[in-house]
Amino acid sequence: MTDLETRVAPPHAPLLRRAVAALLGYAAVRALGLAVLAVWSAARGKSAYTLLTARWDSLWYTRVAELGYGYEVRLPNGDVHSNLAFFPLLPWLERLLHAVTPLSYADAGFVVSLLGSLAAAAGIYAVAERVYGARAGICAVLLWAVLPVGVVQSMAYSESLFTALAAWSLYALLTGRWVSAGVLAALAGLTRPVGVAVVAAVWTAGVVSFVREHGAERTPGALPSLYAPRRRRALGMLLAPLGAAAYVLWVGHRTGKGPLGYLDVQAGWRNGFDGGYAFARFVADKFTSFPSALAGLGLIVGVALLIWLYVTGVRERQPIELLVYTGVVLALALCASSYFGSKPRLLMPAFPVLLPLARTLAGPRAFRSALVTAGLAVVAAVYGAFWLNGSGPP
Repeated sequence: MTDLETRVAPPHAPLLRRAVAALLGYAAVRALGLAVLAVWSAARGKSAYTLLTARWDSLWYTRVAELGYGYEVRLPNGDVHSNLAFFPLLPWLERLLHAVTPLSYADAGFVVSLLGSLAAAAGIYAVAERVYGARAGICAVLLWAVLPVGVVQSMAYSESLFTALAAWSLYALLTGRWVSAGVLAALAGLTRPVGVAVVAAVWTAGVVSFVREHGAERTPGALPSLYAPRRRRALGMLLAPLGAAAYVLWVGHRTGKGPLGYLDVQAGWRNGFDGGYAFARFVADKFTSFPSALAGLGLIVGVALLIWLYVTGVRERQPIELLVYTGVVLALALCASSYFGSKPRLLMPAFPVLLPLARTLAGPRAFRSALVTAGLAVVAAVYGAFWLNGSGPP
């Protein structure tokens, strides 16, 4: 059991060397998923690569990379889908890779996603190892790899890039690297709207540390803290919100609607935050017929499992920065008012909810854990191929 003050003592070997086993396992799971997707897609006369790089949000990102912002689609019902809804870091990286290599924008997005997924796996390992130990770190990475919608980690989407930035920002917080945490949080804020979760984690950890430090200094006989660490802590907190704030304010200026202009852009996509009311109605509507009732029951079980895992993390006294980050990601994903089919992938960055399961898998029965993980990898590969060749992620 760990908390903010008690961590697993880090080994002496460099972090990336310790993460090799986790990264190899992650690469194997993703390779299996891509292989199954390629075979399934070929059998249906489709291109697996097109599914990964040139459909759904991938097209919006590559269009931003190639043409910049300003493109929008007006639907017959009056809705306006503007590419201003998509944060800029991924298309910036696509444009950069396209400029310095022969890669197309779509190819560049695929490369960024693959590299981002590996960086995310390494970051997840770093966080889990810091909190629960090396074996739990490997298990956490593998659990993230075998998520049912894990194929999104290989798509030209921003989930992998965001998870990488978030995980390493959280690790920087856990290890007292405040400026690095702030810079990574700012970059996460340029990647997805849920970047506010990373900002919240940085600010909460910073405020808690200042309060505890102030209390310690008032204790008789306590040594005064150094000024430099406080200054770096404050700098990290100031840097953290700059990415998200800059883009949101820029969108407000471009649309002429002020600081809330980005909310109007999201409203054009019929996306917003209603506390989960629309999602609750969506689930309730599933119970109007028997076949769909099974799906409704599955949704209820899935949400209950997420809540149980989060509560388990609270009971195990996970570090406050992890709890705040995870709580905000879960709230934003579950309480969004539309795109219910997207919720599984929107939940994917909430990797700390997997830590209690990783701790269990890291127990003494390694062979059983390996069998469970292998079985989940096969199921995830098959489901990912079926999903992308069907409705796919909106």
